[in-house]
Amino acid sequence: MKLDQKYSGNVFILSSDDYAASRAVIYGMPMDYTVSFRPGSRFGPSRVREVSIGLEEYSPYLDKSLEEMTYFDAGDLLLPFGNAGRSLEVIGEYVRGLLADGKFPFGLGGEHLVSWPVIQEVYAKYPDLALIHIDAHADLRESYEGEPLSHSTPVRKAAALMGGKNIYQFGIRSGSREEFQFGRENINFYPFEVLEPLRKVLPELAGRPVYLTIDIDVLDPSCAPGTGTAEAGGITSKELLAAIHAMAASELNFVGADIVEVAPAYDPTEQTQIVASKLMREILLGLVK
Repeated sequence: MKLDQKYSGNVFILSSDDYAASRAVIYGMPMDYTVSFRPGSRFGPSRVREVSIGLEEYSPYLDKSLEEMTYFDAGDLLLPFGNAGRSLEVIGEYVRGLLADGKFPFGLGGEHLVSWPVIQEVYAKYPDLALIHIDAHADLRESYEGEPLSHSTPVRKAAALMGGKNIYQFGIRSGSREEFQFGRENINFYPFEVLEPLRKVLPELAGRPVYLTIDIDVLDPSCAPGTGTAEAGGITSKELLAAIHAMAASELNFVGADIVEVAPAYDPTEQTQIVASKLMREILLGLVK
C-alpha cells in the first residue's frame, strides 16, 4: 500500500483525503492469527470506522472539534492471511514510512501482537521512547505454547528492546505468576488500576516521546464485551476517557498510538466498537499535536 493511497472503503469520520496535509494517519492492522481464545479482532478496524458516523465531531471534554484538524485514513493494510511473521514485517515497513514523513501513526488492531513492529519502528526513531501500555493482560510471556509470536508476548519483546524501566503498564489483572513477578521486578508495573497511578507518573515523563497502546479489554466486559479474551474486574469507559484526558493535559510528547483487540462479533450491542471510536476521537484531539 502506498502511504498516500486514497482509501475507497469506509473511513473514520471527517478523515481527509490529503495525506500531505495530515498530521495523523489512521491505518488498520487486521490480524488475529495468534489469539489464544476467541478470534475476530481482524474485523475490528473496519467496524470501529463504520460506527464513527454516530460520533459528534465536537469533544465537550476537550472543547475541540475534529473539524479543526486534518488526518488521513489509509484503510487496512493488506496482510497475508495466516502468515504472522510476514504480516508484522508489512506493518513495520508501513509505519517506518509514516515516521519518515513526520506523521503520527494511529493504528487499529487486530490482536495485540500487531503493536510489536510499530514499537520497534517508533523506538528506532526515538531511542529515548517511553511506552504506556493500558491492558487487562500483562503480555509479558516469552512465548505461548512454544510460540514466541503471540498476542501474549509483545510487551516482553518491547522490554528486551527498550528496557523495562521505560515501560509503564496500567490496569493489568491477568497473567501468569511469572509475568506478574517479571512486571514487578522489571517494569513500572501498576496492576488493577489506571487513572490514579497514571496521574502520578505523568510528571516524570514530561518532554519524552511516548507511544500509547490500549487493549480494549482493559475495560470491564460490562463496558466492552466485544473482545477476544474478556476479563472481569476492569475499569469503566469513563475512567479510560479520563486517563486519555489526563495524558492530553500533560506535557508528554506523544508520537503514536494504537487501539487493539476489538472483536465486533462478540458484541451485538456494538458498544465495544462505539467506545473504541470515541476513544479515537479523544486521542486525535488530545494527543496529536
